[in-house]
Amino acid sequence: MYRILCASLLSIVAWVGAANGAELKIFGSRVTKMVVAEIEPQIEQATGYKPVVVTDVAAVMKRRIEAGEAFDVAVLVDFQAEDLIKAGKLIAATRTDVMKAGIGVAVRRGAEKPDISTVDAFKRTLLAAKSLVYLKEGASTGHLNAVFARLGIADALRPKTIQPMTESVSEMVADGEAELGIIVIPNILSVEGAELVGPLPPELQSYITFTAVVSAQSPNQEAARELIKLLASPTIAPVLRAKGMEPG
Repeated sequence: MYRILCASLLSIVAWVGAANGAELKIFGSRVTKMVVAEIEPQIEQATGYKPVVVTDVAAVMKRRIEAGEAFDVAVLVDFQAEDLIKAGKLIAATRTDVMKAGIGVAVRRGAEKPDISTVDAFKRTLLAAKSLVYLKEGASTGHLNAVFARLGIADALRPKTIQPMTESVSEMVADGEAELGIIVIPNILSVEGAELVGPLPPELQSYITFTAVVSAQSPNQEAARELIKLLASPTIAPVLRAKGMEPG
């Protein structure tokens, strides 16, 4: 009887929220916005709130949270989420890994795809490229810097590398501003003018895990928990895979 009563109350709260046009504010990167846009009706049904995604590179979103900006749910890189939990900004008990994505290489759509099938081929392709773009503060930036140092090509790449502060890597490749782009695969798939060459060679690959956590200051914590529950549910897995990701 208690469970039935709680479920009924949650349904009433959800209905009232939807009727009042209430919003659930989600902090995340482009991959979060891609998924939320695809399942918005399910989110509204589960929470009673309209999801509103505020996007930027994960490092910037982390700084905005540290500065005290209001939100309900954050979907960040796992280690960034851990830092914010320790700082008391996020509720540890709600921490859930919801999706992960590998790093890929992009070229302008229609351009010849270079060989990146092996470590040596990838290294040759980077050295031969006229220009390269990857994020200055992206989820994959630290890993890429370590890879380039490991391959002994960091100094050779530096003069021809562009590092934007915003999630514009795939757009820059699509517009011809850079020959090669390296970023998480879903970001590449989201830009019509960019084309995925393929993932990094297995020996160099790193999977970025995106973790969802409820804000400690959110007034909508029950709805936020329902959102995370939905993002982690098996029903969302096909959506993630269609976007170039895997369940967390």
